[in-house]
Amino acid sequence: MKTIVIYNSQTGFTKRYAEWIAEATGADCLELSAAKKIDLTPYEAIIFGGWACAGSISKLNWFKGNIDKWADKKLIVFCVGGSPINNPDIETALKRNFNESEQKKVKTFYCPGGFNYEKMSTPSKLMMKMFVKTLKAKNDKTEAEETMAKMISSSYDISDKKYIEPILQYLK
Repeated sequence: MKTIVIYNSQTGFTKRYAEWIAEATGADCLELSAAKKIDLTPYEAIIFGGWACAGSISKLNWFKGNIDKWADKKLIVFCVGGSPINNPDIETALKRNFNESEQKKVKTFYCPGGFNYEKMSTPSKLMMKMFVKTLKAKNDKTEAEETMAKMISSSYDISDKKYIEPILQYLK
């Protein structure tokens, strides 16, 4: 199956997953800005990867704007975020990015990445630092909020090649 992996990455985690998927499947792999310039008609499967930002997937509107013209293709979206794979909010967040009709056409997956404050844009870094400060100052934090505050206070990497396995299985 002729496949392309298209990604948008801010700090490198989404790029890493895109490259792992392309390597495992023999797919072409392009950053979104390059992919926008080529004809995707020859591809039978289109995989889009974006990073999580406040429950949304970065640059997803580009992908969603093309869903109808890609009706004959296998469509996959993977989202890379800083939460561990077992976070119960992930599935809900992924579904919120697509309406009911789109959910029937696109299979979504989550891949844990991490935070790399050194590579974040200044606005993203400031937003995250303010969020951490607010979370730490909150009274009566839940255990999940306490854990999150500790995790996102500094850079960390929880990415692992094993998280692409469900994507590879779905492609078969």
